[in-house]
Amino acid sequence: MATISPQNGLILSQSRRLRLFTLFILYVGQGLPIGLFWFAIPAWMAANGASAKDVGSVVALTALPWSLKFVNGFFMDRYTFLPMGRRRIWLLGAQSVMIAALCAAIVLNPEVGDVAVLGAIGFVVNMATTFQDVAVDGLAVDIMEEDERARGSGMMFGGQSIGIAVATALTGAVIGAYGAPAAYAIVAGLILLLCLYILAFNEREGERKLPWQQGTAHPRNLEMQVGAWWPILKSTLSSLFKMPSVLWAPVLMGRGLLYGGLTGATPLIGSNYLGWNEAEISSLTAAAGLVAGILCLTLGGWLGDRYGAKRTSIGWLIVQLAMCTTMYFSVSEWSNELLFMAFVYAWISLDMLLTVSCLPISMRLCDPRVAATQFTIYMAIANSGISIGAFALSRVDSFGGLPSIFLVVGAGMAAALTLLLFARYPRRPEFYAALAAKAEQLPHDDGLKPRID
Repeated sequence: MATISPQNGLILSQSRRLRLFTLFILYVGQGLPIGLFWFAIPAWMAANGASAKDVGSVVALTALPWSLKFVNGFFMDRYTFLPMGRRRIWLLGAQSVMIAALCAAIVLNPEVGDVAVLGAIGFVVNMATTFQDVAVDGLAVDIMEEDERARGSGMMFGGQSIGIAVATALTGAVIGAYGAPAAYAIVAGLILLLCLYILAFNEREGERKLPWQQGTAHPRNLEMQVGAWWPILKSTLSSLFKMPSVLWAPVLMGRGLLYGGLTGATPLIGSNYLGWNEAEISSLTAAAGLVAGILCLTLGGWLGDRYGAKRTSIGWLIVQLAMCTTMYFSVSEWSNELLFMAFVYAWISLDMLLTVSCLPISMRLCDPRVAATQFTIYMAIANSGISIGAFALSRVDSFGGLPSIFLVVGAGMAAALTLLLFARYPRRPEFYAALAAKAEQLPHDDGLKPRID
């Protein structure tokens, strides 16, 4: 067992404010490449004449690493450098790859028609982003207390929305004025600043900030670390194949369909029905992302604390279904700027708010020993829905045109809503404590037992 040496500085385990701020700022950083490759680049393509097939193909390649990121969790739970904490070494590595890939994009400078090259760059940058995402999610499960999770979820995805908004607005304007390489350079510089922040904190006391400095692994991490593949696989599969987890997977996939389908549909509607250029579309999506981030930071966490994750998720799904129904039956009004703006603000905000409300349930289902692996698999399931949504967008011409994407998205949300209404998922600890207290008050000989769900 290692001995912890005295250490001063920023230590996540010792400060709730620091934990929440760190999760917030890391998710802001995670939103930067998403804003660039999911919104600004598709808007630039659509505004310069790219077809739905080309835009959908680039978005699908960009989304692909998010569907495969369950592999990342296995590696992170199996391999790490514990003297620097369980997750920091992976965070720094992911950021470095993102910067390198963006520098390569500056040199290559692909044009709108270079679909394969744009898709490949988006794939590599987002692959590195998924490693950061998994590391941050694992860090959140490792260091957050139960009573922080609803608020932490709002901070995380509020931060991501703000990061996406900033990147979308900034890179959308820069691409129009100076070209795509300038946008790549700006995002790379911002990610470099985030690297410097990661170097400034420790996860737990006694750890090193850099590999060559003094410090030791924390005893808790040494005890939790799984040193072989089979125990990781066994523990993960054991948790994943419990009935609540099996019934949770379609909910996550349904949530992902909306993001994958509507991310590409937004610039296509804006360009084809309203004649907007990439700067105008990017500005709108950025403003919507900023509003979504503020809502996540305020309303999202508060509603989760007040009404619980399940009830809040049901409410957001009902509103999402109403939005999709409205858009499907109002195609003749798609050239109306007010309708388009309301749609963009609505879907981006509702997507993030639903993500915030669902996150605590995913965390409660995780086994702490393999938190990165299991949580990553849940997120990969959601991201597979994103890929399916993007793929469906690329095929809309063959089954009814662009409006049909709202049928695909609506079907996924309807399935998710049905499961949330009838399936049982883990509740907050105080729920079970209340049931136990109620059981103590019941007569012991009446054969009654409280029902736990």
